Amino acid sequence: MNKMIKDFLRGLWDEHPTFRIMIGMCPTLAVTTAAINGFGMAVATTFVLVCSSILISVLKKVIPGGVRIPAYIIVIATFVTTVDYIMQAFTPDLHESLGVFIPLIVVNCIILGRAEAYASKMPVVWSAFDALGMGLGFTWGLTLIGSIRELLGSGTVFGFSIMPDGFTPIAILTSPPGAFITLGVLLALMNVVSSKISEKIKAKQQRAAN
Repeated sequence: MNKMIKDFLRGLWDEHPTFRIMIGMCPTLAVTTAAINGFGMAVATTFVLVCSSILISVLKKVIPGGVRIPAYIIVIATFVTTVDYIMQAFTPDLHESLGVFIPLIVVNCIILGRAEAYASKMPVVWSAFDALGMGLGFTWGLTLIGSIRELLGSGTVFGFSIMPDGFTPIAILTSPPGAFITLGVLLALMNVVSSKISEKIKAKQQRAAN
């Protein structure tokens, strides 16, 4: 149980896909012009990640090693098609906003990477926890980036007006360069926070040793 919890939590911070190991950058930079776009993209990716990790873990002894990558892609593509149709039916506006990036979930490094590195080697429940942690980490990362870009670039968050009258939007944040700027600032902040946490842990360990 402790290992499952650690596997779940590491995707939220220590091995955060966006801010720590920096994979899945294409949707991170492309769709986060608004909070709802980042959230919707991340939830869709999480659904595919969890479902594909579970199925690949179930089938790991059945899939021949020589064709494992093509097999993983077929599994992933099946769930991507499912989520694509679901979004097209129930959230057509969001589906249109995300456009081609929904089908491109098939080649998202997070999903294929977890399938190869974890789900293909570990039990089903552990794979599910690992995938869920990575997916939720990806979700809060994309939602945060989208919220900041929308707030400072348009004065709204999830479409609700936040900034007071007279606020001058920073237009560059809703353009492609704004994604790089926002990501860079958040990466720097996360590195600072991680360093502070590490220093506190080391200091606590030294006091305990003494």
